[in-house]
Amino acid sequence: MVLHYDGADFSGWQYQPDSRTVQGQLEATLRRLLGKGGGRVKVAGAGRTDSGVHATGQVAAVDVPIRWSARELRSALNATVGKGIWIESASVARPDFHPRYHARARTYLYRVGTDSLAASPHEVGRCWPLRLPLDVGLLARGSELLLGSRSFELFARAGQSERGHVCTVSGAEWVPWRLGMAFRITANRFLHRMVRYLVGTLVDVARGRRPLSDIDGLLRRKPGLVTSPPAPPSGLFLERVDYEPALGQE
Repeated sequence: MVLHYDGADFSGWQYQPDSRTVQGQLEATLRRLLGKGGGRVKVAGAGRTDSGVHATGQVAAVDVPIRWSARELRSALNATVGKGIWIESASVARPDFHPRYHARARTYLYRVGTDSLAASPHEVGRCWPLRLPLDVGLLARGSELLLGSRSFELFARAGQSERGHVCTVSGAEWVPWRLGMAFRITANRFLHRMVRYLVGTLVDVARGRRPLSDIDGLLRRKPGLVTSPPAPPSGLFLERVDYEPALGQE
C-alpha cells in the first residue's frame, strides 16, 4: 500500500500502546475489518517517521486473507481508518516483500516557508514558517556537497552506530515552492533526524549565520564543529520509496 498521512494527527509512525500512531491506527482498523478479535495485525512500513512528520509516499505491507482483493482492501480502509490517513493505492506483492528492508532508496521533501503566508493556520503545520529570505545560491551550493557516499554522523541524533553513519545521496536539491523553497533529497538510507539537521544547517548557511565551508567540515567530522538545531518536523514529508522492479506486484 502507498499511504498519505498528516503527521500532525499522530505521534509518529511506530506503534505505541498509549499513543495514536499511524501504524497503530492502521493495525486497529485492519483488526476490525479482518475479524482478528484481540490479536494484533502486523503492518510493516518503509519509514518510521517521527511525530509531526508527514507522508505522501509511505509504503506499508500486511498479510490479509486471499478473499480480499487489493481494491476491496483499499476501499474498506479509506472508509474506516479515520482522520489523517489516506491509502493512495494497494497491490499484491511477493510473499517475502518487506517495505523497509527491500527499499532501494527513499526520497524526503522539506518545505521552508519564506513568505508571510506560511504562518497561516492552513500552512503552518505543513512547513517551517521561517518568513525570512534565503540565499538560493548558497542553498544550491550546500546541497551539492551532500552528493555521494559520505558520513552523516554529525547530522543525526546521537547513538546510531549500529549500521554505521555512511549514506549514499543520489539527489539533493532546493526547488521553488509556492510559499518559499523545498529541499528534496534521495538516498539509500537515512539516519534519525538527518534531513531535519541538514535543513537546519543549510538554512543557517543561506541566512549568513555560518559559512558554507561548515557543510563540508561537518561531513568530514571536523573537530569542534556542530550542526545547527534541527528544523521542526512540520515541514518534512516522506515523498517516495523506490524498489527493484522484481519486488513489485506479482
